Amino acid sequence: MTNQHLVERMRAFGTTIFAEMSALAVETGSINLGQGFPDTDGPREILDAAIRSINSGHNQYPPGPGVRSLREAIAEHQSNYYGLDYQPDGEVLVTAGATEAITAAILALCEPGDEVIAFEPTYDSYAASIAMAHAVLKPVRLDGPDFAVDHDRLLAQVTDRTKVLLINSPHNPTGRVLTETELGWIRDLAVERDLVVITDEVYEHLVFDGVHRPLATFPGMRERTIQISSAGKTFAVTGWKVGWACSTPELITAVTTTKQFLTYVNAGPLQYAVAEGLRLPADRITEVRDRLRAGRDQLTEGLIAAGIPPFICQGTYFLTADVSPLGYADGVDFCFDLPKKVGVVAVPSRVFYTDPGPAKSYVRFAFSKQPEVLAEAAARLAKLG
Repeated sequence: MTNQHLVERMRAFGTTIFAEMSALAVETGSINLGQGFPDTDGPREILDAAIRSINSGHNQYPPGPGVRSLREAIAEHQSNYYGLDYQPDGEVLVTAGATEAITAAILALCEPGDEVIAFEPTYDSYAASIAMAHAVLKPVRLDGPDFAVDHDRLLAQVTDRTKVLLINSPHNPTGRVLTETELGWIRDLAVERDLVVITDEVYEHLVFDGVHRPLATFPGMRERTIQISSAGKTFAVTGWKVGWACSTPELITAVTTTKQFLTYVNAGPLQYAVAEGLRLPADRITEVRDRLRAGRDQLTEGLIAAGIPPFICQGTYFLTADVSPLGYADGVDFCFDLPKKVGVVAVPSRVFYTDPGPAKSYVRFAFSKQPEVLAEAAARLAKLG
C-alpha cells in the first residue's frame, strides 16, 4: 500500500530488504546470511578503549568536525597507508558512519536534476540519498561473472547534467576491486568533465585478492575527491557508526554544512576508541581480513556443493551466486523459499539494480560469520544440490 503521507520521490524506499529478510530469519529460526554484519567483535584493544573512554567522561557532545584525536588518527592513517596528506583541521570530518557521509555529500553537491553516476548493483542508500537531493541516479551496470567496468557504458551515461561520480571499491555487493585501468578511466572522465568524485571505501582493508588504491592518489584527483570510509567494517564494530570524509577545505566545508543538520555529532566516546584503533599495528587489522578470507573460502565450498558456485570475490563480506541452475529465474523467489527449505536467509541481488537484466537470478550471501555458523549454513545449503 502506498503511504500517501510520504513524499513521492521516497515512496520506492520503504522497509529495506535487509530488514525484511532479517525478520524472516528470526521468524523461521534461519541462519541469517542476508545482512552484512559480523557476529564476532574486532580487536580487543578498541573495545577496551571504548570502555575507558566512557568511564573517562567523554559522554557529551564532541566537537562538530569530530574529536581532534580521531581526526589526527584519520590523517595519519591516510598518510601511512596511501601517502595522502590531509590536515586534521579543515580536511577531515567525522560522520555517523559512511552512509551519513555519502548522504551529506550528495545533499551538499547536487541541485535538483543533477545527475550522479554510480556502478550497479549499488548499495541501497545511494539511490535514496540521490532521491532526497532531488537528483537523478545514472547507473552503469557491472555484469557477471567478473563485474568489470565497461568503459563505453560509463561514457554513455555522461551528460551535461552529470555532477558527481559515486564510486564504491571494494564493491558491495559484488566483491570486485577496481583495477588501475578502470580507476584511470574514472580519473580521466572526472578531470575532463570537471566532476567531483565521492569514493565509498569502507571495505578498504578487507581485500583478499588485488590491491585497493584510492582514486585520490591519482594525478589531479586529490582536489576533486571526497574520500569516505568508516571504522565499522575494518574493526568489526558496525553498530558504532563512526565514519569520516577527507577532502579539500572547500569540499569538507560543503559536506559539513549539510551533515550538521542530519546528526550534528555522534558517538562521542567511541570516537576516541576508533582513534586508538586506527593507530593499532597493521597486523591487527590483517587478522580481521584473514578471518574473513577464511569465511569466504568456507562459504564458497558450501555454495559449490549446493550447485550454485559463486562469482569470484576479491573483497568485502559478500559472495554472489546465480541461482538459475536450481530452477529459479528470480532471486526474490529463491530468497523467500530458502528459509523454508533449508533454514538459511540470503538477499536477492535485484534490489541493488534499477534494471537487473541478467542479474535477476543473482543472490548475495554474507560470509562475515563465525566458522561454526558458516559450517552449519553450508551443510544446510548442500541439501539444495
